[in-house]
Amino acid sequence: MPADLVTDKPSAVRVPLSVYILGLSVFALGTSEFMLSGILQPLARDLGVSIPKAGLLVSAFAVGMVVGAPVLAAATLRLPRRTTLIGLLAVFMLGQVAGALAPNYEVLFASRVVSALACAGFWAVGAAVAVSLVPENARARAMAIMVGGLSIANIAGVPAGSFLGQQAGWRSAFWAVAALAAVGLVGILALVPRTAVPTGADAPNLRRELRIYRNKQVWLALVTIALNAGAVFALFSYLAPLLTDVAGLPESWVPSVLALFGVGGLVGTVIGGRIADNHLFGTMYGGIAASTAVLALLALLAEYRFAAIALALMLGVTAFTTAPALNARMFNAANAAPTLAGATTTASFNIGNTVGPWLGGLAISAGWGYQAVAWVGAAMAAAGVAATALSARVHARSRIVTSSRSPEREYADA
Repeated sequence: MPADLVTDKPSAVRVPLSVYILGLSVFALGTSEFMLSGILQPLARDLGVSIPKAGLLVSAFAVGMVVGAPVLAAATLRLPRRTTLIGLLAVFMLGQVAGALAPNYEVLFASRVVSALACAGFWAVGAAVAVSLVPENARARAMAIMVGGLSIANIAGVPAGSFLGQQAGWRSAFWAVAALAAVGLVGILALVPRTAVPTGADAPNLRRELRIYRNKQVWLALVTIALNAGAVFALFSYLAPLLTDVAGLPESWVPSVLALFGVGGLVGTVIGGRIADNHLFGTMYGGIAASTAVLALLALLAEYRFAAIALALMLGVTAFTTAPALNARMFNAANAAPTLAGATTTASFNIGNTVGPWLGGLAISAGWGYQAVAWVGAAMAAAGVAATALSARVHARSRIVTSSRSPEREYADA
């Protein structure tokens, strides 16, 4: 890459409108992923299942994301990316329609799995498209826009879905997400540029792309992402009972505090998108370390309602400040395989989203109380800081030896 392209300030780079369309689509995906927490009770009553069984719909989506991201990335590797995005978003939209029309729990469960697979594939390919539309020194900004769609889903989409589900029936929330996906589909058709599949020596090759997993930095990036996501969701999954049972807030305050977390997430995404391209490891260090401190303070001060509210806001800021940097780091580490880089990032976040709540649940089951989940999160975040330190050390060492390597050896880390 030319030196002037690398040294230009990211703030001078104009991000194309097509990246914002991808962010809009992520808004629909994120709303679908998280809205069930607000409509579990009416959904369970209508389908005649228990709350725990209805809760498995959330787990099914997370597992589908973990499995679907690498599988669909590999399966669609030789397809034009725009075509793949259109197909996956169309499948996701149909999955929402199937959920809205589901006559029983089993059909709804299947629709959630299908939607999750499409969602995972879209995230992986969409992230690869987003970073391909901007120069390397603006990757974090592009990813911040996509992550921003998820932040706004937490601020507006999830509360709106919960409101719709409570006022007009849980099926209306699925119809609303299907409509959002349709808007995103039109935007992709109109604005995302067509790209031909490379041929010859540049043609996609799964075996070659899989070689990124020989790189220590890819695995360190995966572990760091999973630890950061797990730290946040160990707490976030049980934030509502912590607020009501420990902080003593009325249940009516919970949606507002959840939305406040989303506002913090949006603020953090903007901050991270602005600073991460110039200070990648510094953003990772600062964001994850700040999350560690916030979670520890929340464990200590959760009994004080205003402290709990303020710290929920701060956790949104610190967690999402780190997200653009974590995404960009994975793409930099796996530069030779952007599609699998996006898939690995998606799987990593969802591994954390699955493991964090599981560990938090174990702490609660052990009788340690809801404050214990904050300690679990703090421990995972502290481990994330250690993983970042190791990643930075490996990165610095690899820069020293890169000049002595052949291009074929650049996949594997010394």
